[in-house]
Amino acid sequence: MRTSSSGDSARVLVIGATGNTGRHIVSRLMELGLTVRTATRGERPTDSTAEHVRFDWADPASHDEALSGVDRMYLIAPGMVEDPSTLMLPFIERAVDRGVRRVVLLSASAVPEGSPGLGTVHRYLRECVPEWAVLQPSWFMQNFVNERHHHGSTLKHDGVVVTATGEGRVGFVDARDIAEVGVRALADEHSHDTAHVISGPQALSYGELAGVISQVTGRSMRHVQVDGDAVRQHMMGAGIPEQYARLLAGLDESIRQGTEARVTDTVSRVTGRPPRSFEDFAREHAAFWK
Repeated sequence: MRTSSSGDSARVLVIGATGNTGRHIVSRLMELGLTVRTATRGERPTDSTAEHVRFDWADPASHDEALSGVDRMYLIAPGMVEDPSTLMLPFIERAVDRGVRRVVLLSASAVPEGSPGLGTVHRYLRECVPEWAVLQPSWFMQNFVNERHHHGSTLKHDGVVVTATGEGRVGFVDARDIAEVGVRALADEHSHDTAHVISGPQALSYGELAGVISQVTGRSMRHVQVDGDAVRQHMMGAGIPEQYARLLAGLDESIRQGTEARVTDTVSRVTGRPPRSFEDFAREHAAFWK
């Protein structure tokens, strides 16, 4: 696929520019010659020379400056919000009215189009935005090397990962591969106008994943299987609000039933290179678990 013929005349707003996908999208778009505006609630990204604005989903006064002169944007949902569509849809409508033509949304493989929350945003993009793409990745590999995430924390400190997924498998994917698909959706001359379901190269159970980490670190790691109520309590003990913990526990049940066992060719097809395997990712980050 070709990059945008508008070159450095394109200005892309990246919301969530310090996140797992956002920071890679920022750097890659700048490498490709596009003008990038980062938007965060706090400090500007320390490793970026992009334009920067303060942005808060819940503060409409911060929206106009973020949208000024923008024709494309990358969106991630506000965190820990039960129904992000209530904040996102008015902003997207405002953006299109102000000249934004292309919107790329980070959603998730577990969120079908039209379902409450991000699924509603997905449907709105398809029906109402001139150019669009929705990224629907499987679970991020980065969760396991993030001490603020309950999986990363328990693996690092206790050598365990606690889920209600049973033997269900997940096509865990590296956030850098998700970001590269997002870059292509933002920068390619022709809009993708589709939903990209994004996975890594293989589907693993949490037990198999723990086994890979054990192999690369030499430290015994194990998967502790519990029921839905127990995993919800475990998540709440890690600081996750009860309502969000209930949602995540429900996703564990879906994994147990096999809904996330799929593997897609999206990364290879869109970027021209294969996705990273979890074993390669684990070797790269082995020091975290040691």
